Amino acid sequence: MQFAQNDNESDPLGRNPHTPGAKLDAGKNRLGLVVLGFSRALEQVGRVGTYGAQKYTPNGWMSVPEGIDRYTDAMVRHLLSESREATDTDTNHLHAALAAWNALARLDLMLRTQRDGRIDCDAPKSAP
Repeated sequence: MQFAQNDNESDPLGRNPHTPGAKLDAGKNRLGLVVLGFSRALEQVGRVGTYGAQKYTPNGWMSVPEGIDRYTDAMVRHLLSESREATDTDTNHLHAALAAWNALARLDLMLRTQRDGRIDCDAPKSAP
């Protein structure tokens, strides 16, 4: 079977695609740098997500009305709380992990809004 090669694909070491050991991944997103490089932080964020799924519903955050605004507010609250205490007394999670989870929820909702081509009615409202 013959596969068509995308003209943008290349081996980062300049190998011919048909040479043993060639891999056409030059310029591709290197997610392993994030997952492996931030493994401890992501584990903490995962604990926050698990806590939320048990307290509410799995992935229920996706349906929260005005979610972008509300997760922005929660993120900022946790960032500010960090100056007083490292750990949230209500959840026993690090404020930094809670802020990171809220940042990810906020970003994901923004990307979903952009992808769906919706009117940006759920985007953060500008300050008065």
